[in-house]
Amino acid sequence: MTCGDSNLDDAAAWAAVQRRDRTMDGRFVTGVHSTGIYCRPSCGAKTPARRNVRFYADGTAAREAGLRPCKRCLPDDVARDAAAITAALARIRSGCESVSLADLAESTGYSPSHFQRIFKRQVGLSPAAYGRALRMERAQDALTASRNVTGALYDAGFNAPSRFYEQAGGRMGMAPSIWNDGGRGVTLRWAVVETSLGAMLVAATDKGVCRLSFDEGPDELERRFPQATLEQGGEGFAALLQDVVDAVETPGEFAHIPLDVKGTAFQEACWEALRAIPPGETRSYSDIAAAAGNPKAVRAAGSANANNHVAVLIPCHRVIRSDGSLGGYAYGLDVKRKLLERERS
Repeated sequence: MTCGDSNLDDAAAWAAVQRRDRTMDGRFVTGVHSTGIYCRPSCGAKTPARRNVRFYADGTAAREAGLRPCKRCLPDDVARDAAAITAALARIRSGCESVSLADLAESTGYSPSHFQRIFKRQVGLSPAAYGRALRMERAQDALTASRNVTGALYDAGFNAPSRFYEQAGGRMGMAPSIWNDGGRGVTLRWAVVETSLGAMLVAATDKGVCRLSFDEGPDELERRFPQATLEQGGEGFAALLQDVVDAVETPGEFAHIPLDVKGTAFQEACWEALRAIPPGETRSYSDIAAAAGNPKAVRAAGSANANNHVAVLIPCHRVIRSDGSLGGYAYGLDVKRKLLERERS
């Protein structure tokens, strides 16, 4: 094969196809000679048999070999998609006012439904959700720098403080006026339970789980939330705790477990990408950066992993190095290895 990337061989290209690696889109196309089509590496169609596959540098080379583009993944639109998303991200970031999906789609020449689909596939959030996360990030920064809550919220792009409270209510338990006050007025219910991976700390607000860690205790919560009220156990907490324990001991789907976490727009996009990884599969840091909308921000994706305070439920253990080695893990490689092994089995 003569790939667009001269450093990429057939084995590496096939591995990218098997893991549907979006970061490889545009670097080569996959020719499936049993069907006569060529696809992006990330195409969601059923993975073809290896014997039927050849790799080509681009769509032109594939068409010269008698193949036609896949109607599902539209491999010839990779460059156009990337340019459209880059333009949309710049527009969303450029001002405080929200931009409608219809406006973004019209400016890029796509239909709203198609643009929403490719944006979410690449960034991990819809345009509206990304804009909300960005405004929340600006609000947090403004609140850190100002004692005037109302003024800070207007500066962050909210047309009324009530809009911020509505959005914050769906994401986090702490009101904006107490972000700088160590959690004053917030009640954290917590417990330390024994699991097959060791002692596990679980803490939650009324909104959801805000801390899941191993070999930690209430001292860690006091350090993070020095003004919060800490209660061991509590009404309604036992059922949530059991759900969390089940998620750790018997890996599967746990999207129903509510979380109460906050981060920057990029961090939250990374966390969404982590939660989208199916149990038993892994991704590289570059995969996560690409899914979060910035393929070059590999180091920042690693930092987002490190700033994940809800282990397992935001499955940062499913991220490994590009060479296949485990990389690091906050709670030790033995815990990471055990989590991956039980998910694969």
